[in-house]
Amino acid sequence: MSDNRVKRMAPVLDLALEEEKKAARTLGECQQQLDEAGARLRDLEHYAGEYEKGWAQRGGQGVGREWLINYQRFMSQMQTAIEQQQQTLDWHRQSLERARDNWRQRYQRVEALRKLIERYQEEARARADKQEQKLLDELTQRAFANRP
Repeated sequence: MSDNRVKRMAPVLDLALEEEKKAARTLGECQQQLDEAGARLRDLEHYAGEYEKGWAQRGGQGVGREWLINYQRFMSQMQTAIEQQQQTLDWHRQSLERARDNWRQRYQRVEALRKLIERYQEEARARADKQEQKLLDELTQRAFANRP
């Protein structure tokens, strides 16, 4: 016996599954963006470190005032870029957390719908079994009633 409640819930489950898949894709994209932002920050920090090493080597040979001013300006710009990239990284972390929470909610909804549908199916099977048993009991009673 087919249960109408199960049939009515199928499109709801399909929609919830689609929303969960979309949330999972968004979560993956957010993770990728966070990874890329982290890589850019590491690159900036590495570049700034390398530039500092070069300055230390060059500084040992003696540098002019203009070169020192340019170096300080460049390092200030690098520090600003690193700070901005750190803010970007923090923003991506927050975005990832929001996406993870959204996915978790969608996933929990799908699981709740699956359990509900499973309960409906079990109830339908129980009703069908009960109906079948009732029919068998009636047939058995008729068989005994019709015996001479």
